[in-house]
Amino acid sequence: MDMRANRNALIPVMTVEEINAFLTKEFPQLNQGSSDYMAVEIHPGGCTVRLDASERHLRPGNTISGPALFALADIGGYVCALSHIGPVGLAVTTNLNINFMRKAEAGRVEGHCRILKLGKSLMVFDTEMVAGPDRLTIAHATGTYSIPPSR
Repeated sequence: MDMRANRNALIPVMTVEEINAFLTKEFPQLNQGSSDYMAVEIHPGGCTVRLDASERHLRPGNTISGPALFALADIGGYVCALSHIGPVGLAVTTNLNINFMRKAEAGRVEGHCRILKLGKSLMVFDTEMVAGPDRLTIAHATGTYSIPPSR
């Protein structure tokens, strides 16, 4: 079966377990033996990814760094793409914009991602990152992934 057959319906073709196994195998530098970044939910048209931010993700002022949040948004886009088109490791980011809304301290950050458009060669998505006891939006990102042609 062509893994890409469900694009228009935005039906996932990979599970959370399959996505996390793929990331561990094909992108080991992401976590370097930890599980700081991971997919926690896959649903039609989107996903949720998580960062368990520790001291290594902080900048001065006990604030989660911009690069750590940028990575979470980018991983969210990758997980959205792969979970809906299959394990296409060469899908790559072509654009990612992020707006930082408020400070977040070490702890759990969830990225709620949704596919805005999934075409033959591009996927456009957005990610809302929430953290803290009140689950406030700390950052919002929009991005585009390039999907390589089927062989």
